[in-house]
Amino acid sequence: MATISIPTPFRPFTEGISKLELKANHVGGAVRELADQFPTLEQHLFSENGEIRSFVNLFLNGEDVRYLQGDETLLNPDDQLRIIPSIAGGCEVNNQLF
Repeated sequence: MATISIPTPFRPFTEGISKLELKANHVGGAVRELADQFPTLEQHLFSENGEIRSFVNLFLNGEDVRYLQGDETLLNPDDQLRIIPSIAGGCEVNNQLF
């Protein structure tokens, strides 16, 4: 089974679990399986129309799945899937951006 790594910001929704083995055979199915196991995580992973949110970056064995077959990328039993959420923000103080 492929392993999915859960980033720190999402762990409060997964009872603190940092890695999980999933039965899915493709990336989209793995993300769906994760959301099915932890329903409070779904709104952070999927848009209202059921698509994986654009700010949820998925890397399979270090490769961005956008450059593979996207959420249809097949998984092998020894694969490592990582979720990397985009982080944005900052503030301006005295004309300096932090």
